[in-house]
Amino acid sequence: MTVDFTKVIEPLRHGLIVSCQAPANSPLYEPSVIAAIAQASINQGAVAIRIDTPAHVQAVKQRCNAPTIGLWKQIISGYDVYITPQFHHAEAVSQAGADIIAIDATSRDRPQGETITSLIAQIHELGKPVMADVDTIDNAIAALKAGADIIGTTLYGYTSQTQGLTPPGFELLSQIVKLNIPAICEGGVSAPQMARQALDLGAYAVVVGTAITGIDLQVKAYRDAITQGVAPRAIAN
Repeated sequence: MTVDFTKVIEPLRHGLIVSCQAPANSPLYEPSVIAAIAQASINQGAVAIRIDTPAHVQAVKQRCNAPTIGLWKQIISGYDVYITPQFHHAEAVSQAGADIIAIDATSRDRPQGETITSLIAQIHELGKPVMADVDTIDNAIAALKAGADIIGTTLYGYTSQTQGLTPPGFELLSQIVKLNIPAICEGGVSAPQMARQALDLGAYAVVVGTAITGIDLQVKAYRDAITQGVAPRAIAN
């Protein structure tokens, strides 16, 4: 199925995409809270948001009139892929209202023999463009050949092939930019200057998550730094 997704992707150009996600055990995981965080992000100039789970996508779309990149993280025994690993996950996210579907597009084994090519084709049949989350330039090229509409550096540093590498993957981003496909810098962007650097390298857009919306991880990091070397009884409160 050949569809022109320009109108869906164009609003992302040279903009900030905020990933509004939270751990499942966090009070922030409540769909209405995620939607409020998303709305706050849009109010301050984010061009789009990236949201996990159908319930959160639906809550966000009910509140925000902004492009939404949807995904569904699922842990499947025996497989390392977890970002929208199967078509029924993508379909649920699409039905919830996501405008773009993000998938794991690494070379890792997929459940039930499903291929990246077949998954992208099925998502296109839903009338939705696909953001391929990759870790290496080889997998970016494979995703492009499989029909991906956008490629992100999302999984750089998070796979066995990139073990020991620290995001953001600016080198990978520079390589993807040369493929003549919208390249999204995602992962490890922890300061405004880094987002600017990504755009200067040719990124179509930049995704920032933890540095903006990761309250749980941010507070833990600050607390760990502040309490380092302090006796537990001195910090109990």
